[in-house]
Amino acid sequence: MEKTDTQLKKDIEEELRWDPKLNAAQIGVSVDKGVVTLLGAVDSYAEKFAAEDATKRVSGVRTVAQDLTVKVLDGHRHSDADLAIAAQTVLKWDVFVPDSVRAVVDQGSITLSGTVTWNYEREAAEKAVRNLAGVVAVHNSVTIKPQIDAVAVREKVEAALQRQATRDGQSIRIETSGGKVTLSGHASSWESIENASDAAWAAPGVTQVVDEVTVSWRT
Repeated sequence: MEKTDTQLKKDIEEELRWDPKLNAAQIGVSVDKGVVTLLGAVDSYAEKFAAEDATKRVSGVRTVAQDLTVKVLDGHRHSDADLAIAAQTVLKWDVFVPDSVRAVVDQGSITLSGTVTWNYEREAAEKAVRNLAGVVAVHNSVTIKPQIDAVAVREKVEAALQRQATRDGQSIRIETSGGKVTLSGHASSWESIENASDAAWAAPGVTQVVDEVTVSWRT
């Protein structure tokens, strides 16, 4: 039996209150047919992601729309110059981020650029700067160098899903075009969708993953 929007809203609000990283009093929740919108203001860019993660943990959530703004606390405010130094430092010290990645800061917004070989390197760069105090947004413009043809990409993604033997493996479809992988179909949880996406990104030569898989909760 599916949850009503009222019950889903209640569960999400309780999960937000449960997470110690969040100030749930600042976050509003709107639900329409399983589509959740988060409203209000948070104290840091990292808190935006924590709010989204908490929402996705709740059974019944189909889609999450972020409409949260970051209002940096006075004690966390820093100049763009200081933020740029901090960003380059954390990028340099992260073992998963290659030296080719650079950061530019403008009014608290960080733009990452450069070229990497793997998507995990691209994601690592974003995660490295996400939690810096004073950041209001991160724009990831890091690109991935293509290395392999589309047929090989598809074969490697399919093999990865089979190895992982996820229960949703048969319901997720894979299409490839060059280094672009499109995932479609349905899965029983956000975790299954993220696992499929991770499997696609792990294939050498993948430069883009389009995730069109929908959550179909099973009761």
